Amino acid sequence: MALSPLDIHNKEFGRSMFRGYDEDDVNEFLEQVLKDYENVLEENKVLKADLKQSKEQISHYNTIEETLHSSILTAQEAAEDVRRNSKKESQLIVKEAERNADRIVNEALSRAREIAIEVDDLKKQSKVFRSRFRMLLEAQLELMQADEWDKLVESEIGSEQMEFTTKE
Repeated sequence: MALSPLDIHNKEFGRSMFRGYDEDDVNEFLEQVLKDYENVLEENKVLKADLKQSKEQISHYNTIEETLHSSILTAQEAAEDVRRNSKKESQLIVKEAERNADRIVNEALSRAREIAIEVDDLKKQSKVFRSRFRMLLEAQLELMQADEWDKLVESEIGSEQMEFTTKE
């Protein structure tokens, strides 16, 4: 068992008659040993407390390090999940856009075909109308050029005779 400062203080030496130690020197030396030993014990106590506190801090920092490491791994996994999901979503968006583009192009082509057919129909109808209109005009021109119009103008029935018939 280690000596305590009290053990050192209370230590008494036996006296010998011959060639014994000077009691004052021994007591003075013991007082010095006592002070030094108390200082060493106090320093040891402080160092143990510091060591304990340092160990607790190291333990705390190790826990923080483990938590940070775990958080970093979780964040990396989450980032990878987000990246994968974003890639899938972008692929779906691209596919949907391609489908919509194909649909729009097909609708536009279909509408263009319909319009081309309508234009062709209108051209045919225009030709028919023009032909019929021409025939009508030619028929009317023939009527205008016919001799019967000239005969009517030359006829002897004049405006005087018409007046006379209307008065009676």
